[in-house]
Amino acid sequence: MLIASTLHSAGMTHSPMAVVWEELGGDPALLPGVSTVVRAGALEARLPVRDLARACVGACALAAAELGARRAGLARVPRVSVDDGAVATAFVSERHLRIGGRAPVTFAPLSRFWRTADGWVRTHANYPHHRARLLDALGLGADASVETVAACLAERSAADVEDTVYAAGGLAVALRTAKEWAAHEQGAAVARRPLLTREPVAELDGSAPRARSRLSGDPLRPAAGVRVLDLTRVIAGPVATRTLALLGADVLRVDTPRLPEDPDAHADTGFGKRSTKLDLGVRADRDTFEELLAEADVLVTGYRPGSLDHFALTPEALAVRRPGLVVAQLSAWGGYGPWAGRRGFDSLVQVATGIAEIEGSAERPGALPAQALDHGTGYLLAAAVLRSLTEQTRQGGTRLVRLALAQTAAWLVDGLARRDEEPADASYEPAAWLAETDSDLGRLGYTRTPVSFAGGPADWARPPGPWGTDPAEWA
Repeated sequence: MLIASTLHSAGMTHSPMAVVWEELGGDPALLPGVSTVVRAGALEARLPVRDLARACVGACALAAAELGARRAGLARVPRVSVDDGAVATAFVSERHLRIGGRAPVTFAPLSRFWRTADGWVRTHANYPHHRARLLDALGLGADASVETVAACLAERSAADVEDTVYAAGGLAVALRTAKEWAAHEQGAAVARRPLLTREPVAELDGSAPRARSRLSGDPLRPAAGVRVLDLTRVIAGPVATRTLALLGADVLRVDTPRLPEDPDAHADTGFGKRSTKLDLGVRADRDTFEELLAEADVLVTGYRPGSLDHFALTPEALAVRRPGLVVAQLSAWGGYGPWAGRRGFDSLVQVATGIAEIEGSAERPGALPAQALDHGTGYLLAAAVLRSLTEQTRQGGTRLVRLALAQTAAWLVDGLARRDEEPADASYEPAAWLAETDSDLGRLGYTRTPVSFAGGPADWARPPGPWGTDPAEWA
């Protein structure tokens, strides 16, 4: 029988889990109810990735258990278990996905590290429009090969490539050390911010405490009846809303038909959700969206800061139109500093913030064992939404939470101290957390949720369906 260690044991009161829970405004008295199963070989890295992953998942599970206890009228918050095996497997869920036995393609040929005249640069070109912008910025044809791009970049400086490609709307980031990032204006701006921010949008917006229906049933789904509008893409935001769907929320993902979607990424993060397409620039679709918003409880966005403002989706405008809404905003670099308007992905944030240099070698930059900034921030985002829903039951109000991959990276590099090696309860093998199900996409192999508390759900109520094919209405 595995021995689970309690996070709040002697000397652990300032553990990563406790730090995250404090950032979320949680009651520290609940921390003794969280235990961890330690497994050797899970998320091994030079940086304390495993500690980050445990803390993010554990805080999410505790926030879910807290909300579930309040809504079900339980005398005590259910106990939470964080298993390194479940966490490590979930943090690479996109690698374990199988669709009809086929493994997904996670990175396109032009999404990689490149040698430059003075260092290294990393590009992201998974989407066709990003690939086209990259090649156009470099003055190369649409059919340029990896060898052609490599020869082009080898003659240019990393900073020049970064500036040129971003100016063309593409994605390229020069490799920096942690010290160089700290001296960069954006790095300094990130360093001045906390891991996440939580605040009321308006102190007196007229919205009373939310009296949600009393929950019962097995399993306990704390977010049952909560309506979530999901305007996110790729990994971090969809992981957050996938988790809210696990916990019972009615999650409707809304995408524009103007941008392509990776069907494999959608399949991995689409569990429990429905998916529709609306063009907010078209009056009829905008009216439909406003009807959905009028009945929503949560709005989660993952687009660049300010890019949705012209649709009157600022927190202040939303507080007027939909008082009592929880607004959750996610970005790559943060909504401040000179890079506020830049696109970004986990792999690029790792390169800019010094992570790739730390995890690399003298010959080549490296990477974390998972896209841990994406997955970790996703679970943090879900936790922040759940805590906001709990606070609303007492205080009401429109709530705003903001997170950024760069802020999570800063915590990993500078805020998490390497701890002594822990005695393992068991070794790590991912098979125990993999499952299969039938779906409209075919037979799916997928990763079970790492979010676990006593009496809570162990799996999603429904598999993902084809992207954008559900009606634009609440279930």
